[in-house]
Amino acid sequence: MDKLFKLTERGTTVPREIMAGVTTFLTMVYIVIVNPGILSEAGMDFHGVFIATVLASILATLIMGLGANYPIVIAPGMGLNAYFAFSVVGGTGVTWQTALGAVFVAGVLFVLLSLTSFRYMLLDAIPTSLKHAITAGIGLFITFIGLQNAKIIVASPSTLLTLGKLYEPMTALTIIGLIISLILMAYRVRGYLFVGMLITAVLALLMGEMKLPETFISLPTGLASTAFQMDIGGVFSNGLYAVIFTFLLITLFDTTGTMLGVAEQAGLLKDGKFPRSRGALLADAVGTTTGAVLGTSPTSAYIESSAGVAVGGRTGLTAVTVSALLALTLFFSPVVSVLASIPAITAPSLIIVGFLMINVLRKIDWNDLEVAFPAFLIVVLMPLTYSIATGIGIGFIVYPVLKVVRGKWRDVHPIFYLFAVLFFLQIVFFSH
Repeated sequence: MDKLFKLTERGTTVPREIMAGVTTFLTMVYIVIVNPGILSEAGMDFHGVFIATVLASILATLIMGLGANYPIVIAPGMGLNAYFAFSVVGGTGVTWQTALGAVFVAGVLFVLLSLTSFRYMLLDAIPTSLKHAITAGIGLFITFIGLQNAKIIVASPSTLLTLGKLYEPMTALTIIGLIISLILMAYRVRGYLFVGMLITAVLALLMGEMKLPETFISLPTGLASTAFQMDIGGVFSNGLYAVIFTFLLITLFDTTGTMLGVAEQAGLLKDGKFPRSRGALLADAVGTTTGAVLGTSPTSAYIESSAGVAVGGRTGLTAVTVSALLALTLFFSPVVSVLASIPAITAPSLIIVGFLMINVLRKIDWNDLEVAFPAFLIVVLMPLTYSIATGIGIGFIVYPVLKVVRGKWRDVHPIFYLFAVLFFLQIVFFSH
């Protein structure tokens, strides 16, 4: 196992990797409940999408773990599922079968790109400063999600956001869980995030905020209602080229940004570059294509992978552990549903991970306007637009513009100019 995952080389152990996998699993397992719920709004069967979500996630994450040896989890992306259900099906009026066809076409294009050096060139073309900004932006985005899930931050009609009611049971429990995790972190307890989750779960049970399910085991059924239902012909007869482009572009950069952020947090970037990128990116491409065949929206690398990295995950064994636990959810969906429904269990981890990731801001030269301002936009706009892709896109547009204005256009990789243009087109004309 040491030879397969290079545990000694990366300074980790089997128990640490397993704990990292469990931690990542607990922070991202909500998707197996949320994703079917969203896609069912488009008329899809909840149980079919649930199984498709789990199976696509397992396959893609196993490829990531065994093929690329990264502690990164892949599953249907939040935002992409909402775009699928509300913008494509709800907005254009096409059937969910046709929308799945668009996902499949985007997935095939994604696979072809992953098999070429194009995506590798893309990653190398990203300036180091922007890679740091992506990491910090994702960290701030994670923290925002955690605060929002716990209702520590809530919507406000006058200021958009405001402080929530901290005395509400779930919000108070989240704060208690956060304090517990911070104390464990201060005393350098190994696996402090995971231990904090367990303690918080026990407190939730004692406070009556969490109830044990009536049954713990159920057999998976319903996949036949969504599998192999995609309508590829309808994609072209309805002219859904912009939809394909949007799926591809958002998946491309959500995944790229997240992988860079998690890899940097784990200390796996080499001279600012992403080694074994082809296998890592192919994992997501296969996940998207397989997901379309089974019946779910595009997959993406999960920012919650950072939670596992924070407790020591450094190899693909973390991802393999998550895949094994995801397989169990097929039979223990009642338990998973209960845990995933308690924000206080996962929110503290997201908040702390965000704190850890934002540390890379010190590596950016804030005295260099051409570098600093695009980095600033990436960091700020990810949480404010609730989109990793949008934050990256606007930063990628502004960076070459400033370089050109300063007469330093040769400092920008040619590939970077191409994607700045594509991002401009996507944000201005295809943004939803």
